[in-house]
Amino acid sequence: MDRGYRVAVVGATGQVGTLMLELLRERSFPASEIVAFASERSAGRTLEGVGATGEDLVVQPLTEESIQGFDIALFSAGGATSGEWAPRFAAAGAVVIDNSSRWRMKDDVPLVVSEVNPDALADHHGIIANPNCSTMQMVVALAPLHREAGIERLVVSTYQAVSGTGKRAVDELLDQSHALLHERPIDAPAAYAHQIAFNALPHAGSFADGEDHTDEERKLMNETRKILGDPSIAISATCVRVPVLNGHSEAVNVQTRERPRRPRGRAVSAGDRRERQGRGVRGPHPPRSRPRACAGHVDRLGQPSQGRGHQRDPARRARARTRPARRSPRALCRLSSSHPPSPTARRRLTRATSGPSRSL
Repeated sequence: MDRGYRVAVVGATGQVGTLMLELLRERSFPASEIVAFASERSAGRTLEGVGATGEDLVVQPLTEESIQGFDIALFSAGGATSGEWAPRFAAAGAVVIDNSSRWRMKDDVPLVVSEVNPDALADHHGIIANPNCSTMQMVVALAPLHREAGIERLVVSTYQAVSGTGKRAVDELLDQSHALLHERPIDAPAAYAHQIAFNALPHAGSFADGEDHTDEERKLMNETRKILGDPSIAISATCVRVPVLNGHSEAVNVQTRERPRRPRGRAVSAGDRRERQGRGVRGPHPPRSRPRACAGHVDRLGQPSQGRGHQRDPARRARARTRPARRSPRALCRLSSSHPPSPTARRRLTRATSGPSRSL
């Protein structure tokens, strides 16, 4: 049996660290040993069934002795912890992959999205950064369009779930929703400045002194330019926090420098089915394009996840293929109000609403 990698997960008791441990196990990552690290407060805590072979892990504190001998260190413990301990892991021989914002904009640290700029890994010096979650999902779709026609300008609006803030925000949304639905008063907000349940907060992140963009918006702008390797791209970003548990949504308006060879850039960005699945892109209007439908799914490159409902049931898929493609006028109107209607949709809408007057 091969030795496998010795893997450290720093921040293992947090929301992202917990998911890292789950994915390492679910994907059968070739690890000979996984060690969970967290703060002194969490040291000694037992994490059940998350080891390389399903064994329990005891959370370890970060010390010079405990960090020796690792091949890979996955960090999701915040910028301060990463700033102190990532260089120490790297000096001890590990390759650090950091999820915080601490290293992303450092010139000597590659900022990598595997589907977009894997070549940047060749220049790492022990620390590799991955971008903000909203940046990561956006550049996967934008990169082929930028290669094809060049991106001149982006106007981006994000609608970000509370999980991006952490477990405290998730609990606060659930508690507030439960209280309001049962007509009870809510506790004073703690994770956010205002109530998040049944609300939308027009700024995700915080404003620095004299700054007209939040830190979330600046991350999106700066990291996109670095990953695409083009500091001249003009970007305007507005990040909104919405009462959704998991799954960020984005609306992106793109102006290219040249006219794409394929109509409206759709084929460039979406690609054919095989290419699209290989990059993890689902487009242009996929069944799982809504946060609720995406929650709990992790698409593996080249292995699109099975999803729910009809995607798992061959009989339902067959019925869907043979069922007449009919929509009510009301559904077509909803479609046309949210997306520019295709020529086919226009024809259906015309047929459905022609003749005797009918209520929509």
